[in-house]
Amino acid sequence: MAERNWDRIVIPGAGGMVGRVLAAQARREGHEVLALTSAQCDITDPAAVTRFIEPGDVVINCAAYTRVDAAETEPERAHAVNAVGPGNLARACAGAGARLIHISTDYVFSGTRRRPYEIDDETGPLSVYARTKLAGESAVLEALPGAHVVRTAWVYEGGDGGDFVAVMRRLAAGDQPVEVVADQIGSPTYVADLTTALLEVAAGDIAAPVLHAANEGEASRFEQAQAVFEAVGADPARVRPVGSDRHPRPAPRPAYSALSGRRSAEAGLTPLRPWRDALTSALDAHGMAAG
Repeated sequence: MAERNWDRIVIPGAGGMVGRVLAAQARREGHEVLALTSAQCDITDPAAVTRFIEPGDVVINCAAYTRVDAAETEPERAHAVNAVGPGNLARACAGAGARLIHISTDYVFSGTRRRPYEIDDETGPLSVYARTKLAGESAVLEALPGAHVVRTAWVYEGGDGGDFVAVMRRLAAGDQPVEVVADQIGSPTYVADLTTALLEVAAGDIAAPVLHAANEGEASRFEQAQAVFEAVGADPARVRPVGSDRHPRPAPRPAYSALSGRRSAEAGLTPLRPWRDALTSALDAHGMAAG
């Protein structure tokens, strides 16, 4: 359990997966939580943001425009939520004497490397979504130098939602082959492990402004899908590897975006466990792992 180092946790974007799980975990640990959906607090409105932030708060921003492909045709909306909104939060926190933890993404990297990205590696966003997320990082750190930006990757819960693991779990229950891209490699991250890390950042004395919080190791989407099939007792051979060109998407994705937690660990953040162990826990939590 993270030690208390705040008066209250404020969670914009509490209607999404990360915000919902974070709010529930923080409450279980006995913390006072103000969970705000996007309808309750529009972070693109500076006045709305200021109303909810008080001295002593720690704000963990889970609000984001995450529709990577739709952002290509809605760049203004993506920029408003992912760049302008975090800047509004940072300025409100600076004015109120509150702290801010902002969630960002592995997609800020270009994917041209073949080793896990460190926190200070050169960024190179490929899509509108990624560019707006990188702009949000800059807006936060410029307005509130003491803030934390926490990059994560390929976040899933594995329940009944629309995340990758949940979708693969449902497909595993059928009997048809499933094509999954094998040329996109990243760091699958269980949402409960991410929220634990976020609460640790809130509680700890971590000086690094940018951190990586992703489960250890790397996998292609194909490998991740096979692991899901195997974990629920389905035949992993039903998962067929294909190239990204087989299923083209409007927004480009980095071919390689695994995140290294080495520098974050040096800064004091507890490393997240290996991604396969986390996947087993996620499926166990929903009663789906094979005996």
